[in-house]
Amino acid sequence: MGLKIDYLDGQTPLDDDDIEGLKIKSITNRHELDEFEQLNIEKAIQWTFGKKWSTEQILSEKFIRDLHKKMYGEVWKWAGEFRKSEKNIGIKSYLIPIELKQLLDDTMFWIQNETYLPIEIAIRFKHRLVSIHCFNNGNGRHSRLMADLIMEKIYQQKFLSWGSKNLVKASDARVQYISAVKKADDFDIHPLITFAQS
Repeated sequence: MGLKIDYLDGQTPLDDDDIEGLKIKSITNRHELDEFEQLNIEKAIQWTFGKKWSTEQILSEKFIRDLHKKMYGEVWKWAGEFRKSEKNIGIKSYLIPIELKQLLDDTMFWIQNETYLPIEIAIRFKHRLVSIHCFNNGNGRHSRLMADLIMEKIYQQKFLSWGSKNLVKASDARVQYISAVKKADDFDIHPLITFAQS
């Protein structure tokens, strides 16, 4: 039968090679996929509880990849691996390691020099990370969790609320989120900061 997905605005379509990486072959639709991914993501969040990481550990390629693998590794074979194909969003796949290193270095500089407030650092990091689009799928949820971890582990502040809604499903909150991301694409980061705290 195979996996059939109706994509929402802002979601990255999976190509046939991506779908081949599905570990649970009984999944046939978006609802089932969302449920299995959410269970995996909840385990990844539990993995972060009570752990202490240095700023240098969090802002590393290893951590970025490890977190994605923890979030999706029970569902997708390619979890934690940088994408090797081009998508409807993101930079050329061969540039991912270079652009990610630049983002990690920039973020370290922002933190060390207090260039922005903590919330703005977390959101600028999230936005650039999702714009790079390191992985075949799950980049939005991964980048939001990374922003949360910057707030909690680096700044000892609470996780962001992200509109207090499930942003994976069609909803007014998702429309507001996608609108805020698009404004950030046009260099206006403030709507995304506001949404993240709402």
